[in-house]
Amino acid sequence: MRSSSRVRPAASSPRALLQDIPGLLLALAPLAVVQPILGHIASHVARERPELYARLGVHVRKRFLIDPIDLPFVLILQPEISRPDLRAYRRSENPAHDAAIAGKFFDLLDIIDGSLDGDALFFSRDLRVTGDTEAIVALRNALDDFEGSAFESVVRSFGPLARPAALVVSGLRALQSGPRHV
Repeated sequence: MRSSSRVRPAASSPRALLQDIPGLLLALAPLAVVQPILGHIASHVARERPELYARLGVHVRKRFLIDPIDLPFVLILQPEISRPDLRAYRRSENPAHDAAIAGKFFDLLDIIDGSLDGDALFFSRDLRVTGDTEAIVALRNALDDFEGSAFESVVRSFGPLARPAALVVSGLRALQSGPRHV
């Protein structure tokens, strides 16, 4: 999935610069630092909430490309309960996948959290879906059926670092501008 929308113009205001902080920090982070965190997230969800992956049915072996267009990498989710995997790839690697979903990082996070309507984003063209759309619908349905907040569940998995992480994400979310789709 290639798009010119991934290249952001230079920040023109302090607020715009603050909004770019997640992408700027992650652009500097080696993927070797990010991979264990992503692996921890996938394993925690499979262990604590196996119904999320089980709800995918025949699509549990699919490779889902999650493309936060404002970050320097894409993610591949393989939601098999016995060996879940969530891995980051540099955009230039173009990893193989069955289905893809692309949107701004915080929009994708809010969809996972259940605080944003993915259908509204899709119809407003703020969210792109390609490949096996049946698998994407199964993933969306699994997230919709998730009791509680998937994001909060992931944050809690980091033990003593959960509260600071939640505060950072909350602060970054507050910096996001523009209307929210609900």
